[in-house]
Amino acid sequence: MILYYGLAVLLILLDQLTKWLVVQNMNLGQRIPITEPYLALLSHRNKGAAWGMLEGQMWLFYIVTILVVVGIIYFFHKEAKGSKLLSISLMFLLGGAIGNFIDRLWRKEVVDFIDVLIPIINYDFPIFNVADAALTVGVALIIIHVIIDEKKNKKKVA
Repeated sequence: MILYYGLAVLLILLDQLTKWLVVQNMNLGQRIPITEPYLALLSHRNKGAAWGMLEGQMWLFYIVTILVVVGIIYFFHKEAKGSKLLSISLMFLLGGAIGNFIDRLWRKEVVDFIDVLIPIINYDFPIFNVADAALTVGVALIIIHVIIDEKKNKKKVA
């Protein structure tokens, strides 16, 4: 159990460290190409949720995040026992939720800095951070867990 929570703490620390480095070393709006034009660091601030939705509604984010964090911890202790994949996915969600919550609490905005252009469809993906990536990985792992679990249940029934 401690290893799983350690994963969440590691993600939070990585998220906060990268955001601190961006704030300390880049001007707002500054862009540093890594693999032009597909990947760059771009110092950006988001006062809303994903893609800037609900900008300025910090009280809503505080309430929702606290409920989500409590739900993740509850679900981890009640439902994830015996499932490494589900436990890991929940810790990715926990780390991501807390990482962005810290920003909202201390900065009143979220620091975003990863700028990606998806080449095949030429889509400039919304700027994100380590916490956002952790949330995305967590959701993807939960989907994989559900698919695997469904296949196991079908085999048991058959």
